[in-house]
Amino acid sequence: MAVLTPTDLTEKLKGLDGWTHAGDAIRKEFVFQDFPEAVLFVSALVPGAEDSDHHPDIEIHYKRVVLSYSTHSEGGVTEKDIDGAARADAVAASLPHLEEFGDG
Repeated sequence: MAVLTPTDLTEKLKGLDGWTHAGDAIRKEFVFQDFPEAVLFVSALVPGAEDSDHHPDIEIHYKRVVLSYSTHSEGGVTEKDIDGAARADAVAASLPHLEEFGDG
């Protein structure tokens, strides 16, 4: 799968709320009501990541979760990363108490 061109990546990011381009990845910070909800979100990502065989880098900071997607084998952002980001947004939207602050 080919790395997206800068123009294509810019267009794709317009369709993803709060996702930004950072180096050779896309990233977003999600803020939840508390630590258990943050961990619930991360756990809920597992089925989609396993089904697609494409996994985000995940940082958990109490009630904040930072996801980064990059196709390491290609050296940048591909359509797989855009799809992963969209799945993560759908998972977050399905949680009852999602709160977003800051840049995400």
